[in-house]
Amino acid sequence: MTGTKKAYLAAAVQIIITGFSFMFVKITLKTLSPIDILMYRFFFAWMVASIPILLKKVQFKITVADIKKIFPLALFYPILFFAFQVFGLAFSSSSEAGIIQATVPIFTIILAGIILKEKTSTLQKMSVLLSIAGIVYISRMNSQDALNFSIIGTILLILSAVSNAFYSVFARKLTKEYSFYTLTYIMTFLGFAIFTIMSFSARIVSGASLDYIAPLKSPSFLIGILYLGVLSSFFSSLLSNYALSKIEASKISVLANLTPVITTLVGVFILNETLKSYHIIGMLVTLVGVIGATTFGNRKNERRGDL
Repeated sequence: MTGTKKAYLAAAVQIIITGFSFMFVKITLKTLSPIDILMYRFFFAWMVASIPILLKKVQFKITVADIKKIFPLALFYPILFFAFQVFGLAFSSSSEAGIIQATVPIFTIILAGIILKEKTSTLQKMSVLLSIAGIVYISRMNSQDALNFSIIGTILLILSAVSNAFYSVFARKLTKEYSFYTLTYIMTFLGFAIFTIMSFSARIVSGASLDYIAPLKSPSFLIGILYLGVLSSFFSSLLSNYALSKIEASKISVLANLTPVITTLVGVFILNETLKSYHIIGMLVTLVGVIGATTFGNRKNERRGDL
């Protein structure tokens, strides 16, 4: 298997993990606030990321200068991405978030073109738009009966999408200088540090209990937070950084549009939600767009000898 195929496989696994993560977020939200969940999530992610280093299975050398260079990446993802997303969802519906999240490829292609000088063919751009159209169609149909609209929530969710796009671009650039494990470890640690400070501060201000052990006694919360921390945060970031070290940021962002499709399937087969005709139509349109964007992109690169 070539490096490019391995990268696409890594991206696919990462997307599947992310697709299931929404179900576990629902489970953990029954116990704690979003900020507390983010703190636990990145605590477990950081703990797992540290194991190979402690066992000396991974060589890890980092300086303060390296952390300063990587910090902008961690600032966009996970810190700003998750922070904007959590607070945006406090004002808006998940359907609206799905519509706005579908704009990530647009922001990524624009930023990748400006910062990385990446080029996309006309057919690839059309496929990107087709993929986005599928997600927008599903989200629009889901939110057709929604009565509330929050401009604050919309702005925060757009900022979350822009943060995701910046992450894809900067990760693609930094993976040429650092190993994808180093990037993942530093991103995870910084996410844990920032969200821990936010969680502790919020509890102090509100007068809430500082007992961080009690929630872990709930089996459902523990399973949910371990999935979010170990798989959805650490391994997901590891796979994403690896894929971005091999594939253009614009292609990865298009593949990410499969996440809402997987989320819909999880809702139907696990959460017993209803699958309607527009779900099927939207998913098919999205799949065609994703296949087109990656296929046309690969052909273009093969002609240029990039693969």
